[in-house]
Amino acid sequence: MIRYCCSSVSRLAPAAVVAVAAVLPFAGAAQQNTTSTVTNAPRHGIAVANIDRSVKPGDDFYRYANGEWIARTEIPADRAGIGVFSVLADRSSKNVAAIIEEAAKSKAPDGSNEQKIADLYNAFMDETAIDTRGLKPLEPHLAAIAAIHDRHDLAVALGKTLRADVDMLNNAVFSTPNLLGLWVAPGFGDSDHYMPYLLQGGLQMPSRDYYLDGSAHMKDLRVKYYTHVATMLRLAGFDDPEGRASRIVTFERDIAATHVSLADIEDIARANNLWTRADFAAKAPGLDWDAYFEAAGLGGQKQFMVWTPTALTGEAALVASVPIETWKDWLRLQLIEAYANVLPRALAEEQFSFFGQVMSGVQQQRPRWQLGVNLVNADLGDAVGQIYAQKYFSPQAKAEARAMVANLIAAYHKRINQLTWLAPSTRAEAQAKLNTLYVGIGYPESWKDYSTYEVRADDAFGNSWRAPLWKFQHQIACIGKPVDRYEWSMEPQTVNAVNLPLQNALNFPAAILQPPFFDPQAPAVVNYGAIGSVIGHEISHTFDAEGSAFDSKGRVRNWWTPDDHAHFEQQAEQLEKQYDAYEPFPGVHVNGKQTIDENIADLGGVAAAYDSYRASLKGAEAPARDGFTGDQQFFIAFGQNWGSKTREASLRRQVLTDGHSPGQYRADVVRNIDAWYAAFTVKAGENLYLAPDDRVRIW
Repeated sequence: MIRYCCSSVSRLAPAAVVAVAAVLPFAGAAQQNTTSTVTNAPRHGIAVANIDRSVKPGDDFYRYANGEWIARTEIPADRAGIGVFSVLADRSSKNVAAIIEEAAKSKAPDGSNEQKIADLYNAFMDETAIDTRGLKPLEPHLAAIAAIHDRHDLAVALGKTLRADVDMLNNAVFSTPNLLGLWVAPGFGDSDHYMPYLLQGGLQMPSRDYYLDGSAHMKDLRVKYYTHVATMLRLAGFDDPEGRASRIVTFERDIAATHVSLADIEDIARANNLWTRADFAAKAPGLDWDAYFEAAGLGGQKQFMVWTPTALTGEAALVASVPIETWKDWLRLQLIEAYANVLPRALAEEQFSFFGQVMSGVQQQRPRWQLGVNLVNADLGDAVGQIYAQKYFSPQAKAEARAMVANLIAAYHKRINQLTWLAPSTRAEAQAKLNTLYVGIGYPESWKDYSTYEVRADDAFGNSWRAPLWKFQHQIACIGKPVDRYEWSMEPQTVNAVNLPLQNALNFPAAILQPPFFDPQAPAVVNYGAIGSVIGHEISHTFDAEGSAFDSKGRVRNWWTPDDHAHFEQQAEQLEKQYDAYEPFPGVHVNGKQTIDENIADLGGVAAAYDSYRASLKGAEAPARDGFTGDQQFFIAFGQNWGSKTREASLRRQVLTDGHSPGQYRADVVRNIDAWYAAFTVKAGENLYLAPDDRVRIW
C-alpha cells in the first residue's frame, strides 16, 4: 500500500469501527496534557514523569520512555486504545464540534457549506426521527435487490454498488464491502493523468485472515461473526436469518480465499497491471463486465489499472458459480451494515457489539455527538477544514513548520550524498526526487466544491447514501484529466501526515502540527525528536521499498542499478527479520514484510531528524535539562511519540491488517542508530543491543 505515518479507516467501514478508530496505531507522545496528567501545568519538553527509570534503555527503550505513563493510564471504556494521536484527535473533534455549532447558529443561506455542515450533523443527531422512519429508507434499495433474476441483473446491481471506497493513500482498508473497490489516482505509467484502479473487495471483516486463519482465536471470531450476521438480518425483518447468515459467511470465506495478502499488496510490481476492456472477459470470466461497467458509469472507460488481478479473476468466477439467492442475501447485508448508523438504534447497537466490542475490545460506544463529528469530517471534510485552518492554524506555525521541513530535507540531501553504496546515477535520481518534492503544510492550496452534494436536515439516511455517491461521481469525473500535483488527500483537522509517491508530495495537516508533536515553546531538540522524526518519516517514504519504485515525476520506473537494488533489498530483508522476531502475543508475530515500508520510514525518519538536530547546533551541544543530555532528550522525545495502550483485540487486529508495527516496536527502531548507543551507554548483553555490523543502515 502507498502509506504514510499512521493509518485511518474508511467512512464505509462499520460505524463502530469508525467511532473507535480501531486500526489506528495509537502513536502517543504520552505527556502531561493527556487524560492521565499528574499536573495541570503544561510542560514544554520531554515528559520526565512518564519515564520508568527502573528499566534500562538498552533492554526496552519503549518501556523506559513511557513506562510510568503506561502504569498510570487507563484506556477509556469507549476506546480501543489511547495515545497522543487519540488525544489530539479528541482536541480536533471538539474544535470541529465548535465549528458545527457556529454553522448551526449562523443561519447560513441554503446551499452554503455552513448550511450543509449544520444540516448533515443535525439530521444524524435526530435519533427520534431515524427510529420513527424505521427500515423505510431501505425499501427501494431492497426492492432493487429482490428484482435480480439472472447473472446479467446481478452484474448491473454489482456495478451500481461500485464506489470510490478504497483509498490507497489514506487507508489500510484492502477489503471494501462492495465486490470491488475503486481508487482514482495518477497512472503508474502516465503520472500526468488520473487513472481508475480496481482492487479486491467483498468482505465485512478486516482481511482474508479473519476467514481463513485456523487459530482458535480466529475460529471463535468467525462463530461470533455468524451470530452477528444472523442478528442483523433478523433485526432487518428477514426470515430464516440463521440459514441466510450461514450462506453469507461461507460465501465471504470463498471471497477471502481469492484475496491477495496485505504483504503482497505492498509490491508495486504485482499491482502494475494495465487491462483493456477486452482483458476483463478473457482474464476474469464469469462477470458480465460490459453490464457491470455500464451500470457503474464507466462504460466509456477503455483501460483500468488492476491492482489485484488474481482476486478479480477469483471473484468474477464466483459471480458465475454462487447461487443468485446467496448473492442477493450478501447484497442485503452490505446495505444494512453500511448504513446501520442512520437506521433504527437496534441495528447500530448490534453492529457496535460485534465490530466495536468483539473485534476491538471496546466496552461502550462513543457519544453520539462524536460520531456526528466523524460523519461530518468524512462527508464534508474540506468544508470543515477550510474553517478549521482559519481558526486553528496560525501563519507563524506554518512558517515554523516549513523551516523544520526544509532542515529535514537538507539533512536528507546530505545523507544521500554520503551513502557510499549508491552509484552516481542512483544518487542523482534520489536527489532529483528531493528537489521536486512538494510539501503541503497545514491546509491545501484549493478546496473541494460541494455544491452538487445534496444535504437535507430531515434525511439522515439520504445524506449518507448521497455522500459516497457524490464522491464516486466526483472521482470518476477526474479520470483522464491532468493531475493536480498540489492536491491533498486529507483535511486540516486530520491528525496525521502522508507521503504521496504518485505526486511526489507530502501533506502535514494543521491538526498534527501542535503540542506535543510540535511545540514552539519546547527546546528545539525535543521538537526534532517528536515532529522532526515524523517529518523525516514521511520524507523517508520517498525511498522505502515502495516509494523507491517511483521516480521524481511519480512514474513507476526502475532508476536503480542492479548492485544498488541488491544492497537495498539485503538491508530491507535484515530489517524484516528484526521485526519478524517481535511477538506481542504468544505465537503472534509482527510481519516484517507487511510492515517493511513503515519500518524503513521510521528508521530513516529518526536518523534524518537526528542529523538535522545536530546540524542546527552548528557544532555546539544542546543544553542539558532535567538531568538529560541533548541527545537523550532527542531519543526520549522520539520514544514518547509511540507511548500507547491498546486493547488486546485491537492490537491483534493491527498486527494482522496494518502496515505499521505496534508502537513499542516502532520506538525500539533506535537500536539501529549508533548515536542512541552512545547517548544511553547501551552495552552488549542488553536486550536491544545489536553489534555494529548487525545494525540496519539504509538511508
